[in-house]
Amino acid sequence: MREVAIVGAAETRFGKSELSYRELAVEAARGALEDAGAEPGQVEALFLGSYSPGTFVHQEHVAPLIASELGLSHIPSTRVENACASGATAFVSGMMAIAAGLYDVVLVVGAEKMTSTPVAETTRILAEAADWENESKVGLTFPGAFALMARAYLHKYGYGREILDAVAIKNHANALANPYAQFHKAITAEDIAKSPMVADPLTLYDCSPISDGAAAILLVAADAARNFAKPAVRVLGFGQASDSLALFRRPDLTTLPAARQAAQRAYRMAGVSPRDISLAEVHDCFTIAEIIATEDLGFFEPGQGGEAARAGATSRDGQIPVNPSGGLKAKGHPVGATGVGQLVEAIFQLRGEAGGRQIDGAELALTHNVGGSGATCVVTILGRAA
Repeated sequence: MREVAIVGAAETRFGKSELSYRELAVEAARGALEDAGAEPGQVEALFLGSYSPGTFVHQEHVAPLIASELGLSHIPSTRVENACASGATAFVSGMMAIAAGLYDVVLVVGAEKMTSTPVAETTRILAEAADWENESKVGLTFPGAFALMARAYLHKYGYGREILDAVAIKNHANALANPYAQFHKAITAEDIAKSPMVADPLTLYDCSPISDGAAAILLVAADAARNFAKPAVRVLGFGQASDSLALFRRPDLTTLPAARQAAQRAYRMAGVSPRDISLAEVHDCFTIAEIIATEDLGFFEPGQGGEAARAGATSRDGQIPVNPSGGLKAKGHPVGATGVGQLVEAIFQLRGEAGGRQIDGAELALTHNVGGSGATCVVTILGRAA
């Protein structure tokens, strides 16, 4: 395979936006091209990660729509759907196309417009990413699914909800330094205790929000990276794996086997270990998901992720900084954009452009993007320019 590099990155602010779906996607895409000092005519293919635009905004066939809005005449454009992991899967598709020698320059965009539908309908749309026949149809929504995981984890390892509080408080604090984040609000354990219960033990502050947003990156063959404006970020490794959509088919609710498999594949391809990672952007759709992720990724042993969160080991100045962007919890979760947005944050960190949330000396960054309740996971490892 040819080596692949990233030379451009941009994103919109996440949250409720007055912009349309296409306007969000185009803003991010143009930003990535401008960041790279590239012209639209240099793009040879486009991959768009998007979960459910047909139901959210009544617009299917969105990849050629965005390509045409950008003036990318007649290039191959493809929408990639993999639930909440659509963005990272679009990235993998674009990366493999370059690695295989099909293209030299590929634009990857992730986009979702979720706030145009009522909350009840949005909940139903999201539930279609789970096993509808066996679970969603009878009332198990994603808050309920992750509440089951939280209950299983707290019971198995003897924790109280203070470990969940630690994740929410940390990620809201991190988001204060992120101009792209949906929430710029510090919270306390008292705020969490007073917030509405969503699915016991998960309160409102344990749940990622409904968001609009888009993110984009420009991928190139590594030997051509010197032709662009910014120092290239190297794509060192990736892994992707899948699992049962239904929770009842899994023997253990305190781990996501797909995440473990994806991480092992990414580490093996990159030739690194969890100890080498400088920072991680993980899929904290709910607070318990971040804790489980830190164990699945090998940063902590099973059962130790909760104590690590409580002790501050995942803070920006901790043992392994996790979600310096604010994560899905506070940065926001526009489903199709999330995985690409994680990569954008990793790129900013590796280029030293993360401002007040910058992790000093960042050399390797890992992203972890999950679809559904763990039926899909994509893990990517990026490295600072040599």
